[in-house]
Amino acid sequence: MPAPQVKPKWRPPLALIVYAVLLSIMALPIVSIIWFRTTDNDGSLTTATEASALVVVLLVTLAVAYVLSRNITGPINALIARSDEIARGGRAAIQPLGSYGTREIATLSQSFLDLAGKLVDRSEYVRSFAAHVSHELKSPLTSIRGAAELLRDDDDEQPMTRAERQRFLENIIADSKRLDLLLARLRELAHAEMPIPSGQSSTDDICQMLQARFPAFEIAAAGQTKRRVGLPLEAATVVFGNLGKNAFQNGATRIEIHVSVVARSVNILFRDNGNGISPANRERIFQPFFSTRRHAGGTGMGLDIARTMLASHGGEIVLQDAPHSGTTFAITVPLA
Repeated sequence: MPAPQVKPKWRPPLALIVYAVLLSIMALPIVSIIWFRTTDNDGSLTTATEASALVVVLLVTLAVAYVLSRNITGPINALIARSDEIARGGRAAIQPLGSYGTREIATLSQSFLDLAGKLVDRSEYVRSFAAHVSHELKSPLTSIRGAAELLRDDDDEQPMTRAERQRFLENIIADSKRLDLLLARLRELAHAEMPIPSGQSSTDDICQMLQARFPAFEIAAAGQTKRRVGLPLEAATVVFGNLGKNAFQNGATRIEIHVSVVARSVNILFRDNGNGISPANRERIFQPFFSTRRHAGGTGMGLDIARTMLASHGGEIVLQDAPHSGTTFAITVPLA
């Protein structure tokens, strides 16, 4: 959808308004002097006094003009130039201004920098994500096309055996299932980026969900498990369901959840006793499509979906160092 456009019409620039006001202020004493000289027959005001008054007025007006230009028009024009440069793809322009002038302009500039940084990061994420998606979809499509071409080119002189034909058909079916799974995970990721309407949940709700989904798990909860967090149960199901699935796939049999409240945030430690994450993979686990179980059909999108869902509700997830075996995630969500 195209961005809304400002209705085109003539509008005076800020500098024109500022300098018009200053000229009006400077014109007042001049008009006053002319008025008194025309109405005062005694001529009590001397020419030197009048000239001194005009010089003072001029100096004061120039000083006020400098202050307004440095503190208002200058920073605003700099912000306009920065926004134009960022719109053309200049990430280097996302830098603080040399001078902000007023508190309001400084606040506006900080909001602008935050928004510009998020937009540029989002643009880079979309480009990287599109490259990953195209790569992930290309492999099964290439396999399907190759198997289909071999089946098409089968002739009567050197016909395929039944086993060969069955193998190619099974490859097509397996790759089609992988495409379906990838598309389903992409839909989940898109859903995670759209915040679910506000709601609440508690650790007890999460434990009940995990126990129902993974009945073989031993689940233990400790801490302030009754405190409700600003995370709808549907969103919590997506986040902790993906964490539980990863734990199950890595051989875990027990999950420990510890809840603590700090200020207006709830810290949740999610710990399993599975195989853990190797040091070489710790920096990559949140990358889209990174998976150590690709041979078993893993898509590598579960943790990315969980992180995106948490971010859309003002939370975050971090992988912590596990002192023993297993994996520990630190999850922070707003207090309900």
